[in-house]
Amino acid sequence: MYIKSTRAVLLWAAFFGFAGVALGAFAAHALKQALNAYSLGVLRTGLDYQLWHVPVLLWLASAIKLWPHRFWLLAANLFIAGLVLFCGSLYLIAFGAPRWLGAVTPLGGLLMLAAWLTLAWAVLKHREL
Repeated sequence: MYIKSTRAVLLWAAFFGFAGVALGAFAAHALKQALNAYSLGVLRTGLDYQLWHVPVLLWLASAIKLWPHRFWLLAANLFIAGLVLFCGSLYLIAFGAPRWLGAVTPLGGLLMLAAWLTLAWAVLKHREL
């Protein structure tokens, strides 16, 4: 799935923001006793990365609208895919999925790194920024 619109990027940002706050609250109250320290730490790492990237997606949606260019969209797509794989695999592991699923986590991290490099490239391409 390739996202092609500002609206879609904003919807993903809203989803990640809502899900991050809801899961964080659920973890802080209902899961504190149900999960061990390792699982809570894995869950917290996923939540941190997810919520740190919501403002980036919001900014990218603005950039896509103000300065239409394929690199902004590419960066947004890479961030979204990276967050799904990175955070999603961490959440599954925290809730008891087999640890071999952790092999997916670095792939998500690499996609997020690629997104940051693509974002830098897009900024360099737009000299008016």
